[in-house]
Amino acid sequence: MKICVLPGDGIGPEIVGQAVRVLEALRSDGLKLEMETALLGGCAVDQAGEPYPEATRRLAREADAVLLGAVGGPQYDTLPREKRPERGLLGIRKDLGLFANLRPAMLYPELANASSLKPEIVAGLDILIVRELTGDIYFGEPRGIETRDGQRVGINTMIYSEAEIRRIACVAFGAARKRSRRLCSVDKMNVLECTQLWRDVVTDVARDYPDVELSHMLVDNAAMQLVRNPKQFDVMVTGNMFGDILSDEASMLTGSIGMLPSASLDDKGKGLYEPIHGSAPDIAGKGVANPLATILSAAMMLRYTFSQETAAARIEGAVKKVLGQGYRTADIYEAGTKKVGTKEMGDAVIAAL
Repeated sequence: MKICVLPGDGIGPEIVGQAVRVLEALRSDGLKLEMETALLGGCAVDQAGEPYPEATRRLAREADAVLLGAVGGPQYDTLPREKRPERGLLGIRKDLGLFANLRPAMLYPELANASSLKPEIVAGLDILIVRELTGDIYFGEPRGIETRDGQRVGINTMIYSEAEIRRIACVAFGAARKRSRRLCSVDKMNVLECTQLWRDVVTDVARDYPDVELSHMLVDNAAMQLVRNPKQFDVMVTGNMFGDILSDEASMLTGSIGMLPSASLDDKGKGLYEPIHGSAPDIAGKGVANPLATILSAAMMLRYTFSQETAAARIEGAVKKVLGQGYRTADIYEAGTKKVGTKEMGDAVIAAL
């Protein structure tokens, strides 16, 4: 099992380092895997002049899976857009054909008090957001900033083809079949023709999944319902931009964005696995970042790409045990628990394995 490790920027190297330690602990128990590190994002710009260098491209293509930390930082905000760290992330997703982003939002009972909502509203929360990742307004053409009638105008294009919608819908219906067989498709069909097509195609795909209950919801209502009554949802499927926003909103229901992993998959099971949070430059190098989302991303990697269910469950069980023992990083700390740093949390997870 070949893994391309991309620590990235900010807190990326710290949190990825702990996930790698967990994987190495499993390797010591007999799991056959090899890992090789490369550059992506701002560190790649600094050392290679490009956010997604050719050497990284080759390694990522050859690997079975990619484990990523985070990219970006304020020092890169003045660079030309094509040189910014985020272009490296968009580039690798596009290059590897990673069109399906799976973002689970599950509340551990031990963290109910850390949620931004009342415990009775979020207790038992377990949502999976399926986000299309390679289309929509982030990639649509034409785009750019131009001058019209003497003033600057910014242009981005929201665009989806029927085939793009159909393939992400199939992933979402398949995921719903493995859970509670309920799927909510999120769009803005009342004002956006692009998402009218989204609703039409998803409705058509539903005919192949008669055992899954399909509902539709406008994105503004979905955002409200995630705060009002999040447990009404099981699996949600939506486009790139709406999914970006809704999954970050859902993360706060779970107590901390530092707890949520994600998987970005192609049509053959190859994936890029990363926490959904950013590079957090304000705490980089301080040893206080929460590594659990990255460790849980490694568990998703073992499950989805390598079909190593036992190993994935061991990691998830270890995380749950550590939380039960009262270990907390600063983002999920509350009175009566034990505050630890990044490495100490990694130590605890490895001990719990």
